[in-house]
Amino acid sequence: MKLSVMQENLARGLSVVSRAVSSRSTLPVLANVLLKTEDAGLKLTATNLEIGITYWVPGKIDQDGATTVPAKLLTDLVNSLPSGDRVDLEVAAGELLHVKAGRFQSHLKGIDADEFPAIGTGGDRPTTRIAQNVLRRALAETTFAAASDEARPILTGVLAKFEGSELTLAAADNYRIAVKTVPILDAVPDTSVVIPARALIELVRVLADVDDPVDVVIASARNQVLFHLDGVDLVSRLIDGQFPNYQQVMPQTHATRAVIDREELLRAVRPAALIAHESANIVKLQIGDDSEAGITVSANADVGDHVGQVEASVEGDGTTIAFNARYLADVLTNVTAEQFALELNGPLSPGVFKPIGDDRYVHVVMPVRTTS
Repeated sequence: MKLSVMQENLARGLSVVSRAVSSRSTLPVLANVLLKTEDAGLKLTATNLEIGITYWVPGKIDQDGATTVPAKLLTDLVNSLPSGDRVDLEVAAGELLHVKAGRFQSHLKGIDADEFPAIGTGGDRPTTRIAQNVLRRALAETTFAAASDEARPILTGVLAKFEGSELTLAAADNYRIAVKTVPILDAVPDTSVVIPARALIELVRVLADVDDPVDVVIASARNQVLFHLDGVDLVSRLIDGQFPNYQQVMPQTHATRAVIDREELLRAVRPAALIAHESANIVKLQIGDDSEAGITVSANADVGDHVGQVEASVEGDGTTIAFNARYLADVLTNVTAEQFALELNGPLSPGVFKPIGDDRYVHVVMPVRTTS
């Protein structure tokens, strides 16, 4: 293998694929990145056997070939080279990669490319296509609600339910649910899969805020999904199992409704969360009745207390409810609507957050039971 690429292009590609490099595998080759000449350029691939990312770097090919080298070492090395330089890559005998840029040259010991696991391609044709900016925002508003605890593996994934010309994404742990429905560009038969949230978080990093489509390909065996956009492929295994029926716990009515400015409520929650962090992480919201400003946000702990006032337009009964401060901050940070409607049915029923002007998103947070 012998080729030349630009430093900034190679650095960008390595930064993308290195997110899929395994850090804990007993297989040494999984700590490596695969370098292979293909389609008049350099194809970079990394995988941890759950997620695989491929990135195409434009370049000048003098001799085809492939090898694998330690991903972190190559990434750090390329990042240390001057931007704008041409980087020459050549594989010598014994899987030794020669890296040369200007007056700098290095040699990295690699592992034969044949030892690198094959990355699935999903299928021959896209299942559907989605605008990148639409999918990017939908994932940002849902993936954070997926469980990180492996006790229930199905909850570490995001349900992707394709119905006609729409895709509904749902993520949940034991304390919250985030649901977003978006249009897709090609209508498909109804189908549902569960995609690991970790894979979708990496996908968000490579999606751009543009209207250009990303191809979505679900393997016929329903064990993998592939996302393809210009120059990048991300393949992920699917999670086998039945996603819980989240709709059963979604409140359909409310006794109290408060319309609030998202930024203002977030500013009130953040200092309260600092106090709450020193105890049980509980933040209380008093809505209506005695609160002249609309909503009072408070927290109490052995180290002190905090009270903040938030203006709100309140309809219905006044009530007080307690939430985990982190869950409140998460929804207010990741969903960028200017205003939210908070719908409640008393202190022991879930709180429902709905962005004003977006009826395709809903976020449910379970309350915390308190002694007062």
